[in-house]
Amino acid sequence: MGTAGAAAAYADSTITIATVNNGDMVVMQKLSSVFEQQHPDIHLRWVVLEENVLRQRVTTDIATHAGQFDVLTIGNYEVPIWAKQGWLSPMDNLPASYDVGDLLKPVAAALTYQDKLYAVPFYAESAMTYYRTDLFKKAGITMPAAPTYAQIREYADKITDKSNQIYGMCLRGKPGWGENMAYLTTLVDAMGGQWFNTAWKPTINTPAWKTAITYYADILKADGPPGISSNGFNETLALFASGHCGMWIDSTVASGLLFDKKQSQVSDEVGFAPIPTGSYTGGPTWLWSWNLAIPASSKQQDAARTFVTWATSKEYVALVAKNNGWVAVPPGTRQSTYDSADYKAAAPFADFVLKAIDSANPEGQTKNPRPYTGAQFAAIPEFQGIGTQVGQTIAGVLTGQSTVDQALATAQASTARTMRQAGYPKK
Repeated sequence: MGTAGAAAAYADSTITIATVNNGDMVVMQKLSSVFEQQHPDIHLRWVVLEENVLRQRVTTDIATHAGQFDVLTIGNYEVPIWAKQGWLSPMDNLPASYDVGDLLKPVAAALTYQDKLYAVPFYAESAMTYYRTDLFKKAGITMPAAPTYAQIREYADKITDKSNQIYGMCLRGKPGWGENMAYLTTLVDAMGGQWFNTAWKPTINTPAWKTAITYYADILKADGPPGISSNGFNETLALFASGHCGMWIDSTVASGLLFDKKQSQVSDEVGFAPIPTGSYTGGPTWLWSWNLAIPASSKQQDAARTFVTWATSKEYVALVAKNNGWVAVPPGTRQSTYDSADYKAAAPFADFVLKAIDSANPEGQTKNPRPYTGAQFAAIPEFQGIGTQVGQTIAGVLTGQSTVDQALATAQASTARTMRQAGYPKK
């Protein structure tokens, strides 16, 4: 839509955008002046928040129909749940130039409810293992093509050098269903566990969870950085990029930041491998996307739609490439990005990430049958509260406030209570 069309349609609109303080969104905010030049009658007001705070604010806003925000940054966890509640405006009738067919299928499927798209993806991710090739070489070890958790523990011990502030393993420790529990849910799956059995009874106080949480606590106590329970995705990214981590298992979105010489001091020494495997292989691993959605309560639907289609378009990808280099473009959303020779040349991880997203398997089975879907979360409305509460309990293991056994017993009891109050099993 040209400027004249925008002027006719919007008659000076201000839209309020709630987003997360992750690197790619900070870039979006910086480049949004280009959008405002193209659409002089749409003004953008930004509310940029830390991940846990953002989730709390937008959930409260949309559930109470407060209408504070016109554009929400939400995950593929919220999209189908909120669409079912009628809280989101469908993203139908997008312009042909947007090319919905270019969106990666697993990513678009996770944003679809009753055959309609209810958000558009800004970036998407699976998970992978990052490691420092120079530290591995110095220790005389080679990362295998498909590492196991037992091998990873061995390598972490060998490359840790606390006297020089090099920590063999960095992981998320900050409590939150999308912080420490995002990673821990994948670890539990790999050890043969799950959140609920087919009768919707929690399965937290079980041997599989004990194996997973013991592994997590032990490797971080032996080889992790200090203050781990304060470290979420952003803090751990900063630690790795500044040379303090030997290995890190986390989101594939970090690859573009760690290989970017402008943002990473170790860009020439980053290696990558798949997320490690445990005793159970082939289960769901990790599929997450940060997406732009328009709440049904927004009074600025047209202007909001114009912005979200711009910020998730092929043109926006090209704009980031032009300003920040191809390595920095938002990953995981469009086939055209992965078909680009420029992106492949700048991003040695491109094909690897695409394969990880394609095989994330959020609908797949855990070792024992489960009644829910989701890779690093359980796709039920109650999970936001449950995951955060369990995350806080497990953070207590890292700080020495509780043992693994105490934490699992507490988490089992609190989750069982929540599920009972929510009326599970649903008739």
